Amino acid sequence: MSAHSVNEPSSRQKWIAGALVIAYALITMIPLVWIVATGFKSPADAISYPPKVLFEPTLEGYVNLFTTRTRQTDEYLAANPPQTWYEEIVRQYDMVIVGPSRYGERFLNSIIIGFGSTFLSIFLGVLAAYAFSRFRIPLKDDLLFFILSTRMMPPIAVAIPIFLMYRQLGLSDTHLGMILLYTAVNISLAVWLLKGFIDEIPREYEEAALIDGYTRFQAFYKVVLPQATTGIVATAIFCLIFSWNEYAFAVLLTSGTAQTAPPFIPTIIGVGGQDWPAVAAGATLFLLPVMIFTVALRKHLLRGITFGAVRK
Repeated sequence: MSAHSVNEPSSRQKWIAGALVIAYALITMIPLVWIVATGFKSPADAISYPPKVLFEPTLEGYVNLFTTRTRQTDEYLAANPPQTWYEEIVRQYDMVIVGPSRYGERFLNSIIIGFGSTFLSIFLGVLAAYAFSRFRIPLKDDLLFFILSTRMMPPIAVAIPIFLMYRQLGLSDTHLGMILLYTAVNISLAVWLLKGFIDEIPREYEEAALIDGYTRFQAFYKVVLPQATTGIVATAIFCLIFSWNEYAFAVLLTSGTAQTAPPFIPTIIGVGGQDWPAVAAGATLFLLPVMIFTVALRKHLLRGITFGAVRK
């Protein structure tokens, strides 16, 4: 007779739980699927009522997203026939493409600022978390609470002082200024999460390395960091999500050189008003880097979230 755990769910309970998880996943994916679909609609289909589920797909939204267009006279259009498929899409509105849009620049700014601030947050967070975890620091608990308290303030509460400070320091509308700001916001989250991960790594491993002749830095680099990889990856994902999606500071402190995609996407204007297919196309492309980064590191993310949950 095989042993059976009283806590093991029955097949019916497993089926119900699986059905609920699938239903929840489908419901939460509806907005994402709708945004992706809207990027392939025409402007008329995007604002039609009732909303169209079945439609003829077009790349008009992506063409409008990446190009700047202007209206021309009939004589000019007749003398200059379209040469490419995307020019033909624009010609149906009696317009011609005059150059690229600024979406590519804003998207690149998001990559530089998002990944730059994430790297700096993790680098400083790992060092600070290791110090709090391994060394005796006066008023450690008070310092940790002070670090955490910086995360509690809403952005609007410090927006004006930061704006005035950045204007005096010449950091407004610069990549460096945004990276430093996002790092300052993320560092509290990084320190608290990483300290918990490092606390779960037995000190005996480092002590053995020190006895073998390793320096403190070598023990940290060769012993602690490899075991804290899952926690570092999980923390990096959370930091990147904040830096990637942040809107309030980006609107206030950037306008051109360092403007990121979130404040730029709503400004996309089309013929007769908001170009919703172009907005949806920009939002879809904006989701990809974080989605790819998270999916590629999903195994580390799951391990990092559950790290230290089971104790022997």
